[in-house]
Amino acid sequence: MLKKGRSALTGSFQIHPRRFIFMIASEVREMLSFIDGNPTAYHTTAAVRDILLKAGFAELLESRKWALEPGKDYFVCRNGSSIIAFRMGDQLENYSFNVAAAHTDSPCFRIKENAEIHMGQNYTKLNTEGYGGMICATWMDRPLSVAGRVLVQENGAIVSRLVALDRDLLMIPSVAIHMNREVNDKASFNKQVDMLPVLGGACEEGALKKLIAEELQVSEEQILGSDLFLYVREKATVWGCNEEFISCGRLDDQQCVYGILKGLLTAKNARSIGVAAFFDNEEVGSGTKQGAASTFLYDVLHRIAQSLGGNDEDFHRAVASSFMVSADNAHAVHPNHPEHTDVNNCTYMNKGVVIKTHAGQKYTSDGMSVAAARELAARAGVPLQYFANRSDKVGGSTLGNLAMAQVSMNCVDIGLPQLAMHSCYETAGAEDTLSLIKLMQELYSSHFEETAFGTLSISK
Repeated sequence: MLKKGRSALTGSFQIHPRRFIFMIASEVREMLSFIDGNPTAYHTTAAVRDILLKAGFAELLESRKWALEPGKDYFVCRNGSSIIAFRMGDQLENYSFNVAAAHTDSPCFRIKENAEIHMGQNYTKLNTEGYGGMICATWMDRPLSVAGRVLVQENGAIVSRLVALDRDLLMIPSVAIHMNREVNDKASFNKQVDMLPVLGGACEEGALKKLIAEELQVSEEQILGSDLFLYVREKATVWGCNEEFISCGRLDDQQCVYGILKGLLTAKNARSIGVAAFFDNEEVGSGTKQGAASTFLYDVLHRIAQSLGGNDEDFHRAVASSFMVSADNAHAVHPNHPEHTDVNNCTYMNKGVVIKTHAGQKYTSDGMSVAAARELAARAGVPLQYFANRSDKVGGSTLGNLAMAQVSMNCVDIGLPQLAMHSCYETAGAEDTLSLIKLMQELYSSHFEETAFGTLSISK
């Protein structure tokens, strides 16, 4: 049962009975339900936390002393939107960290503090600003609602509560073509003008705050702060003539979050420490206390080493033998615009995990880390693809190189191929999630060790 203040987005993902149910793996259905139920980074982190607790992981607080035991499983959260989980082997005389990382956030619209804009007795809008690089047009003319976290005063303390208003509450209306004849030729969107959602007609002052207070069953005076965002109400779907595609919001990067988490829960190596790191704020540069560019990963790994009775020398030795997978989705070849992708290094949905490379080091992949990833994939029976941008396109970046600036180890950037990245409703292959899970299981069941100059041993 969901507690008050938790997401009210309930129910598992449903497939129409006429469909070929056995073609859709249970893990894919579970992943789509996971994404449907987690409209913000705060909800995603809370959902991961709940899964870990049910799996027997012990929760740590950064503010408390850690007394870790070999063979046990732990996790720690930072600011409610990032979480690092780890599984301790029980033969850690010469251990390595096996790390996989993804991000919990997605492009969307954040609601400003003084949110309501009243247009007389006609309309009430919400004042929002863009979070990340979304495709604006995809947010128009579809039901939206509000989700995030609310900081509530309870018994002299400030308590974080999750909220997701489970109703069609808002809409961002487009301008009719009769009033904007160039809309199909020269689409341009001003986020302060074109992208403000309509809350209703003549709403009373403080209507949004009242709705949230009622949902949380607190007084409006108890609400001291909030981090609230718009989210799309449309649920996930499976489609295509062979049920081969999946579509939903936030595939980038909750698909990778789910795949990593599933791998961590189902694989372990006695001589290694398996780590799953899920960071917030990748879509806005990762430069926050809970982002990949922060000290969060370093802090956790260093404290693990200290808890084992080691010193800085032991920590740096472990890091030197460690391996990280930075998982963030990749661009598939677009069926209508294949010219946007490199002629050779291009990827297709349902063809396997993607290894991403970039000469300018926006991705961490190099010869050594790609070789290690290929070895893991071969052992797991996972197909690989390779992605590089066209040389005349800048492309995007991700969290791997930022995390490596804090704690440096061999790292490869991977992802799953998808279409419409940063749309509010994205598309990926139904089979690729299974490939990622298998690759993560191989990562977490392996032991890495730097044995000589230019030599990385991967063993069971």
